[in-house]
Amino acid sequence: MIAEWLPHLLAGWGVQLIGVLSPGPGVALVLAVATTRGRAASILTCAGISAGSGTLAVATILGLGLLLSQVAWGLTAIKYIGAAYLAWLALKSFRKALNPDDEPVLGEAKAGRRSVLEGYLMQITNPKAIVYWLAVVAVAGLSAAPWPIIGLFLIGSMSNSFFGHGAWAIAFSSRPFLSLYARARRWVDAVLGGFFAFVAFKLATSET
Repeated sequence: MIAEWLPHLLAGWGVQLIGVLSPGPGVALVLAVATTRGRAASILTCAGISAGSGTLAVATILGLGLLLSQVAWGLTAIKYIGAAYLAWLALKSFRKALNPDDEPVLGEAKAGRRSVLEGYLMQITNPKAIVYWLAVVAVAGLSAAPWPIIGLFLIGSMSNSFFGHGAWAIAFSSRPFLSLYARARRWVDAVLGGFFAFVAFKLATSET
């Protein structure tokens, strides 16, 4: 059974991996977390993004993604929620650029939950990700696939997301990169704030 569906799985995973490895809001969030809270927190952020990818994949396979794309108010609501979240991240980055040492100290458990939640919210509040998952599932052609194959696809998709973003997290939390960041921290945080603000604006003003 797996041999029959393997070309479909590989096609879907391949399209998804292109999106995972392409710099975007998720990678920018991983950068922000890795440079301010370290490798462990950035890996937890990747876990949140991976869980968000799994949520979108399940929703798309069940037809909810297609439903949202056809119901204007649903996608519009998600669009504005996503834009508001990105604007909040922009504000945080600008505040860190102005006050580099003004980072709240949280307990380990709370900081871990925060990192996971940030990654998850980043993923599920991005309407572009919903549209992208529609393309991934369409390319994979899993509408008639048995549940074991769909389960395998979800496991592979979440692994793609976790390890793909995890590669960025490891790079951004490496000693050479952190040394560079320490010398240009204000500029990096300011650029991140500008990026998040730009994406929030583009998202809020885009056609649904």
